[in-house]
Amino acid sequence: MADDRRPSGGMEGGGERRFFAKPKFCQFCADKTLTIDYKKTDLLRKYVTEDGSIRPRRQTGACARHQRAVAAAVKQARHIALLPFTGRPVDEGR
Repeated sequence: MADDRRPSGGMEGGGERRFFAKPKFCQFCADKTLTIDYKKTDLLRKYVTEDGSIRPRRQTGACARHQRAVAAAVKQARHIALLPFTGRPVDEGR
């Protein structure tokens, strides 16, 4: 009966590939000297996508406490124009 569930045209040798994600760890918990500051734009850019949105925890691997601190720092850096709100460049001709 197990053969009935196998899709037709698939690999017969059981050579299915499964995705195993490597375990993510919070880089701020691992390195205690690393601090989250709104002035560290090179660090904060790792947590912002190309279009300007803040990356979620499942992508960054940060713990909940540090993800909240990163989000607050990104928002603060946006307000004082250290980081852009969007990834779109500003139109110079206006």
